Amino acid sequence: MTTSPHSSMETHPDIVDMRARHEMAERATATPRAQAVETMALLTGLYLAASPWIAGFNGLSRLAVTNLIVGIAYALLMSGGFGRAYERTHSMAWAACALGAWTIVAPWVVAGDVSTTRSIVNNIIVGAIALLLALAASAAAREPRSAGSNRMR
Repeated sequence: MTTSPHSSMETHPDIVDMRARHEMAERATATPRAQAVETMALLTGLYLAASPWIAGFNGLSRLAVTNLIVGIAYALLMSGGFGRAYERTHSMAWAACALGAWTIVAPWVVAGDVSTTRSIVNNIIVGAIALLLALAASAAAREPRSAGSNRMR
């Protein structure tokens, strides 16, 4: 039987790759730009959830409930509480883009007869902001990955 030197588990390619992805994710979320986008997105989601009562269209119960649910979902997706891996961050940002787009069209789809201008204007403005923040988060999630892959080559 021959003896061969055993390599350390720390040098295993999967461990090295996992460590590199974790370090890239930490660098991406530690930038002031990423923190600003995350904070503004959290505030946007919380405002969207409370907007029926703030803007005064809570009489439209289906739209109020929709804004509450979508706002909470958006805040949770964009706050970064579910993970820091690029694959998840990028996917969550695209899901948040869908929520922003849904917020824009929700007054017509959910409420049917939307006779208040406040609900339409509120949802269009908040939906556009949510969509732009989600696109910024998606772009931020992709930047370090491409920079890191270029460095590896």
